[in-house]
Amino acid sequence: MAQKTNANDGYKTIDMAIKENRIGSFYIFHGEEHYLRDHYIQTLRNQLCPDGLRGFNHKRFSGKDINIDILAEAVDSLPVFAKRTFIEIHDYDIFYKKKEEGETNTKTKASARKHKASKDSPDNSQKNEPPPLFSILSSLPEYVCLLFVYDTIAYKPDGRIKANKEVLQHAQVIEFSIQDQNNLVKWLAGHYRSIGKKIGKTEAEHLIHITGGYMSTLKNEVDKTAAFAKGEYITRADIDAVVIPALDAVVYQLSDALIKREHAKAIRILDELLRMREAPQKLIYNISLKMRQLLAARVCIENKLGKSALMEMCALNYSFQAQMLLDTAHRSTLEACRRAVLDCAQAAYDLNSAPDPESRMVELVLRMQNEVNYH
Repeated sequence: MAQKTNANDGYKTIDMAIKENRIGSFYIFHGEEHYLRDHYIQTLRNQLCPDGLRGFNHKRFSGKDINIDILAEAVDSLPVFAKRTFIEIHDYDIFYKKKEEGETNTKTKASARKHKASKDSPDNSQKNEPPPLFSILSSLPEYVCLLFVYDTIAYKPDGRIKANKEVLQHAQVIEFSIQDQNNLVKWLAGHYRSIGKKIGKTEAEHLIHITGGYMSTLKNEVDKTAAFAKGEYITRADIDAVVIPALDAVVYQLSDALIKREHAKAIRILDELLRMREAPQKLIYNISLKMRQLLAARVCIENKLGKSALMEMCALNYSFQAQMLLDTAHRSTLEACRRAVLDCAQAAYDLNSAPDPESRMVELVLRMQNEVNYH
């Protein structure tokens, strides 16, 4: 029986399996960190398919193009001049759902009906057999490595359903989550070193913050900043000159400018947000989220709680994010942060009926300029 992988271990489990040449038969990949996920998919391809991706031993399907019959045929195909076959299936939900939450995948149901004996038949020997998909997944031959990749569809197995629990008992589930701060800082240092550059811890944290911490984004920014920087070390000025900040980072800059009462800067940042062509509702949501985080930071300060408490309260990925929020919240009051949260809630409500959403955004920022202030 395959072992379920702890999500906190993430890619380490598959990394060790590849290095020790003990790749399993049934994997499920999901999670936000696509860079690592794609890296390990490619590594599996390279190791299991010596004849290349156009050879007989590699089979790739998308969810809309596969059903039980096609999957069964792929699994039954013996490897050619190799020990194993590698089957990867992208965006196909293998889990059953409660009827009130939506019907099971149409193709799966149709194929299941085709494979089941009629309940009205006098000989109903198949009546208590498991669903066809589970029969395949629970008895994969040793020569097969089957990988399901959840990319554009959500990975949400309903644990209340027995069939889903049984599927998960046979799968090795790998969650590729956003990497922690220390791992990313080391990873960035290694990438810069490989191209003859260096980056300090503070600068690396700043780059992580303004990009959102996704490795695929960071990889592109490493190349850009390395090409732009004149010196051996990457500076914050180099980063700010060529890196386009993620929405969350720009919203943080806006909230920081509001609390510092840098009114002109706040309006300029709002104009930048509007130029990003994001929906006003999304902007309001992100500004509201940041104000709630600042309120949480202020509550932590009032109760003499530290970064760890704030990280848990706000589900933050990095300790430096918590420190930035605490530094900003120190400049304001508990009541001012509360008013800002209420202002955002009112603005979000008004936005649904506002004839000019952008004007409502400007009005919100001007209002918060007068309320979110120093001690």
